[in-house]
Amino acid sequence: MAARPGAPCWVSLTTHDRRATEEFYGAVLGWSFEDGTLAPEFRVATEEGEPVAGISEAEAARRLPVRWTVFFLAEDADKSAERISERGATVAVGPLDFGGGRAVLAADPSGASFGLWQGVTPRHWVIGTGQAPAALELHAPEDGSAALFYGSVFGWPEPEDGLDWRFATLRDDAVAGDPDPAKRPRWEVTFRTADLDDAVAAATGRGGTVLTPPRETADGRRATLSDPHGALFSLVEA
Repeated sequence: MAARPGAPCWVSLTTHDRRATEEFYGAVLGWSFEDGTLAPEFRVATEEGEPVAGISEAEAARRLPVRWTVFFLAEDADKSAERISERGATVAVGPLDFGGGRAVLAADPSGASFGLWQGVTPRHWVIGTGQAPAALELHAPEDGSAALFYGSVFGWPEPEDGLDWRFATLRDDAVAGDPDPAKRPRWEVTFRTADLDDAVAAATGRGGTVLTPPRETADGRRATLSDPHGALFSLVEA
C-alpha cells in the first residue's frame, strides 16, 4: 500500500456536473481524466499519466455538498468509525463495501468533513510528492480540540510546534457554523501549478472565484479559490 494506516491516501471531489468539472480543472491545472476502477461514475484526474485525484458523480454524491474530501487509510474501517462516533463526531455514510474495499464519510466534531478508506491505494501517491496534491491543511477552531480528535482516532502525534503534522498543517483559524464557507472548519487541498497567475486567470475565466488572491508564503506564491460549483481548493506555484 502507498500509505500506512492513518495517513492520507486519496482526495476526491464530489460534483453534480462531472463534465463541467472536468472542463474546469482541465483548463486550470492541465489535468486529463480517465475512468476509475471503482465504478463507471468515478473518474480519475491524471497529470503526466499519474493519478492526482478522484471525481465522483455517483447518485449518492448528488445528495452531498460539492467539495473536496481527504481520505485517510484505515486498517479497519468499522473500528475507526466506532472511534469517530465515540469521540463526538459524525459518521455520515458507511462503513460500506465499495469497489473491493470499505469506505466511510465522516465529519469531525467541528464539522470538517473527511473520509476513511480500507483497501488498496494508488501506488506512489503521497502528499507533497509526485503528482499528488502539494499539501493538506485542516482549518479548525483554536480550542485545540482538532489535535486531540485526530490524534485519538488515527494515532497521530501532537503537531510539532503546534502547527504541523508530518503530512498536514493545522490552522486554528476557523469558526464552526460561520456562514462563510471559507471561514468554516474544513480540510483544504492544495495543488501545484507552474504559473499561478495563469491558473487563477483560467479559473476566473471559467466561473471560479478567487477567495484569497496570490500572495507570497513560506511555501511559495499561493492562492485560494472555489470552482464554479463551490468546492474550495488552493494553488501553490511550483
